[in-house]
Amino acid sequence: MKVAKTLSHKIMNHSGIFDATLNVYNKAMTYIIKVIDKEIGDLETFSSSSIVAPVEKLIHTTKSNPSPKYKEFNRNFYKFPSYFRRNAIATAFGKVKSYRSNYQNWEKEKVIAVSEGKKFRKNPPRLQHEHKEFPVFYRGNMFVRTSGTTAQIKVFHNNDWVWVDIEFKGQDLYKRDVWNWKEHNPKLVKVGKKYFLNISYSNKVRLSKTDIKNQKICAVDLGITNSAVCSIVDAKGTVLARRFINQAKEKDRLYRLTNKLRKVQRVSGWVSAPNYWRQINGLQKHIVNNTSHEIVEFAKEHSCDAIVFEYLNKMRVPKGFWGAKKLRFKLRYWRKTAIQNKVTEMAHYVGMRITRINARNTSALAYDGSGVVERNRKKDLATFTTGKVYHADLSASYNIAARYFIRAYQKSMSEKSWLSLQAKVPVLAKRTFQTLSSLISLIQALEAQRVA
Repeated sequence: MKVAKTLSHKIMNHSGIFDATLNVYNKAMTYIIKVIDKEIGDLETFSSSSIVAPVEKLIHTTKSNPSPKYKEFNRNFYKFPSYFRRNAIATAFGKVKSYRSNYQNWEKEKVIAVSEGKKFRKNPPRLQHEHKEFPVFYRGNMFVRTSGTTAQIKVFHNNDWVWVDIEFKGQDLYKRDVWNWKEHNPKLVKVGKKYFLNISYSNKVRLSKTDIKNQKICAVDLGITNSAVCSIVDAKGTVLARRFINQAKEKDRLYRLTNKLRKVQRVSGWVSAPNYWRQINGLQKHIVNNTSHEIVEFAKEHSCDAIVFEYLNKMRVPKGFWGAKKLRFKLRYWRKTAIQNKVTEMAHYVGMRITRINARNTSALAYDGSGVVERNRKKDLATFTTGKVYHADLSASYNIAARYFIRAYQKSMSEKSWLSLQAKVPVLAKRTFQTLSSLISLIQALEAQRVA
């Protein structure tokens, strides 16, 4: 599969010279959006890759096209670089197509609402002409690297397009694992008052296809008390390593800030509180990034073939549950999906697969097959029916790994062979009751079959 990564290089000089370049680029794109919108009847059959030539014929004067329909473009944007023009055409065409698609969907909604006798008050979408887009500087024509951290780029300065020397902050390509990746054209991006060159790198990665009997996986149980509990498990059900990942300091600050915000809102009603939300979002982002990096590094240390999560898309707090209000509050700030998405992106960079299993009863059942556990009020410890006390999330991570391997073994067998195994190991019949002991029983049954 093809993967991509973008590195941001801060420009150390000439920060004020780029405002005019962005301004003229966005004005040109506004003009092109209006032209495409007027001529969309003749242009809508074209794709994003083939739209450039017909639009250039409408706006750009050349020797073979001396009288374009819209001559103002060349007068208003004198010496406008051809690569900027083509980039602006492709971007403008995408925005017009998106607007028309949204408008068609709005019309369909209106027809359905009127046919059902309902009032339809939703406003129609509008085509925005003015945007704040950032241009791509194509290498060789708009961008020439002169060393590792210096380059020349073509910008609009003093009413002319001129080359200027820039110096930007370098990135350690070995540390970012892109030293042998393909480098693409940089994009000029403004963040606040600073400018950056965003350079993307792409590579083709082959995901792991190890035979199931030789696989090692990292099973991850995401939680609220601990951000993640990871276990390295092999195909025989042997637990090779464990790791607890948590950001106690950051979570304490996060809950303190959210409680302050709630108190303010109780007194004054809804308030925007941008400073509170800036800190809250920053803490959440740190928790997501730190947890994701720890999970992937742990999996890389043990040369895992896959990282296994639970399906956590739909979660409901049961009614009458003790501490339901507090749990609902914590779930609101739990970024489980963001962590899974970040880990997926990072794991694919190194050729690791991501998969998910059914989350039902992974924490409720003991990994040793002794049945339903009883958890304490903090929900971090579980007491088995045998009296054994074990960490609840660690037990759940064992069960996650077991369900992955059981499913993989089932896919590798014929239906007849699997039914014969179910007769010997009845717990395999229902996936939501499978635990680590179920996997060990399956392995023993397979070995007995092989010997026989």
